[in-house]
Amino acid sequence: MLSLIIWQGIYLPKDKTQETESLFLVEKGQNVSQIADNLEKEDFIKNAFYFKTYVLLKGKLRNLQAGEYLLGPSVSIEEIAQKIIKGEALNEKTITIIEGWGIRDIAWYFENEGMFQAEELMELAGFPLIDYSLNIDLPRPKDFSQEFDFLKDKSQNVGLEGYLFPDTYRIYRGDSIEEIVKKILRNFDKKITKALREEIKSQNKSIFEIVIIASLLEKEVKSFEDRKLVSGILWKRLNNNVPLQVDATIICITGKKTTKVSKTDTEIDSPYNTYKYLGLPLGPICNPGLESIMAAVYPEDSNFWYYLSTPASKTEFSQTLEEHNIKKFKYLK
Repeated sequence: MLSLIIWQGIYLPKDKTQETESLFLVEKGQNVSQIADNLEKEDFIKNAFYFKTYVLLKGKLRNLQAGEYLLGPSVSIEEIAQKIIKGEALNEKTITIIEGWGIRDIAWYFENEGMFQAEELMELAGFPLIDYSLNIDLPRPKDFSQEFDFLKDKSQNVGLEGYLFPDTYRIYRGDSIEEIVKKILRNFDKKITKALREEIKSQNKSIFEIVIIASLLEKEVKSFEDRKLVSGILWKRLNNNVPLQVDATIICITGKKTTKVSKTDTEIDSPYNTYKYLGLPLGPICNPGLESIMAAVYPEDSNFWYYLSTPASKTEFSQTLEEHNIKKFKYLK
């Protein structure tokens, strides 16, 4: 008899004649008891006990998903629970950050999607190409390093450029810009595995240095194999005090919609100018994908010291400056 009562409580709706629906909110961090109690209080179900029992029997206590759901008393507890378990929320939204996007690209994407003003992201995560040790007019980006240890070796003078990992994310209406940034940073944290971190440490490099190199590779080279070769060239140049001379850093500074870099451009005074200054730029120039990060961690050694990208997006490699200049004349004249 008891099992029949429980079955009826779970599989029969509260009022199948009542077809009106209304919104029900499951907030982040709520447990099954809180959700069940709220469902009962808001007259979606007869008794919270049946909801909790169903979720427990299904082994889905940890699968209840936050969001806003359209529910009514004409559906059963089983149907309501399945909606929440599957995350069939009204306010779910999918966003996609593209490999190679910079913070400015992401900020305008958010604004065009009607989520936030572009400036809100840049105030939180940092304006691109800004040296915060010199700029006192802009608000400093939020420091997330206490929550995410991979940020501890990042320069405090730059924002989160490089760490907003390109991927597809599910977000919910009501998520703040900070919550979304944290979700993206958590994804970065997962992608940079323990094995990767140990490898980076064994090379006496920092995650920050890897992300900078990866951002250059993302903008400069298309294929994974070419990125590994270019990575080897860039690390070799760094180790031998040879300027990196990465065109992508100049293009980021000028904002020009061209791959051609003039001599005047290479003389711009910026800590991101890898023609004018030795070493790495001040920070990453975009948000690289996993392939570029892997290429930065696992460079391929070669006899090459130079490379260039042709208009057909092919990478040409050279061992000498003379050979490189011949190819520049051939492909970039």
